[in-house]
Amino acid sequence: MVKIRVEVEIRPTEDERKVKKAVLNVFEPEKINIINIGERRLLVAEANSYYSLLKLHELLRRERILDAARSYMIKGMAPGLLVFKLNKQAAYMGHVSFVDYDSEAPLGPITFIIETSRVSELVDWLAPPTRMGRPVKEYDMPKE
Repeated sequence: MVKIRVEVEIRPTEDERKVKKAVLNVFEPEKINIINIGERRLLVAEANSYYSLLKLHELLRRERILDAARSYMIKGMAPGLLVFKLNKQAAYMGHVSFVDYDSEAPLGPITFIIETSRVSELVDWLAPPTRMGRPVKEYDMPKE
């Protein structure tokens, strides 16, 4: 089973609809909630299926950034967990740009937290190894 949680802060100067659009451009959640944590507002989108990652899968190929994506994802791997961050502004425009640190995204990043026993299979499916910028092999979506 997979649990996917996407978190993004809604800054006071931001339009909630635009933040939601940024998330929906890269992820298809089953539910979205806005959580107030003191003065902060957090948009939390969740899904329990790899299918929710199909937009991201497609964008990584369209943008031709499989090598970079794989590198960022490998850095974010742990047993049973995959964590990576995307630039919110790029996502709003329908693009994918990975960030290492929150400070690299002036309006804050979109953080993906994926709990799965199939971390390696997920990374191979989303961002397979490449040769000359092309996938050596396309992998199937991990089984639920």
